[in-house]
Amino acid sequence: MAMSLGVFSGAFAGETASLVNPSSLRLVAPVVNPSRVNLRSVCFVTLATASKPASETTKREPRGIMKPRRVSPEMRAFLGGVSEIPRPQALKQIWAHIKQHNLQDPENKKVIVCDVELKKIFGGKDRVGFLEIAGLINPHFLK
Repeated sequence: MAMSLGVFSGAFAGETASLVNPSSLRLVAPVVNPSRVNLRSVCFVTLATASKPASETTKREPRGIMKPRRVSPEMRAFLGGVSEIPRPQALKQIWAHIKQHNLQDPENKKVIVCDVELKKIFGGKDRVGFLEIAGLINPHFLK
């Protein structure tokens, strides 16, 4: 185990290093033969696992795909009248509909056989691959 003593050299000389808070360090002395002291076997253990203040632990606004977006009228009708929804939640509801109505092809589970409701969302396609779903719902999320 190689350890650079450049940052910690001041700690051995009795000085306070500017990058290290001396109160958060603890010197762990190894059990060694006293006649053979080796500085490389000395380890520093930091105790810098303090929790954040309560003001920083509050929830922040969702971003990216987790941010609710307005949806098209076709998607709104499928989702039960919801006007804004995050993409993952919409996908979850689409998959719940597929599973509930047993719309996966029995021979190839990667293919979804669309019913009337899914055809409205998937552009009138009869069969859709499961990797195509994310691309087909993309136009339904308005900016």
